[in-house]
Amino acid sequence: MSFYIILWNYTDQGIKNIKESPRRVNIFKSKLENAGGRLIDTYYTFGKYDGVSIVEAPNDEALMSCLLSIGSQGNARTVTLKAFSYDEASKIMENIQQ
Repeated sequence: MSFYIILWNYTDQGIKNIKESPRRVNIFKSKLENAGGRLIDTYYTFGKYDGVSIVEAPNDEALMSCLLSIGSQGNARTVTLKAFSYDEASKIMENIQQ
């Protein structure tokens, strides 16, 4: 399983229908679970992004399918970062040849 950090912003449509946001998060959670992943947590933020979600998915393709499905509804735009744990990153760095 891989971890991802999803930074998201509401579109004009998404902010207009702000009261539906918790329901949309639950729909995203269900889509992830159906794809074999899980929503670790979602945080509503202020600043450059309206929210941050941390998810686990079996692979990039499964997550992309979920994000495209959600994105096609027109309520949010996302930026996705693939995350590596400290242990995973340490192993990768051990193999760097200089």
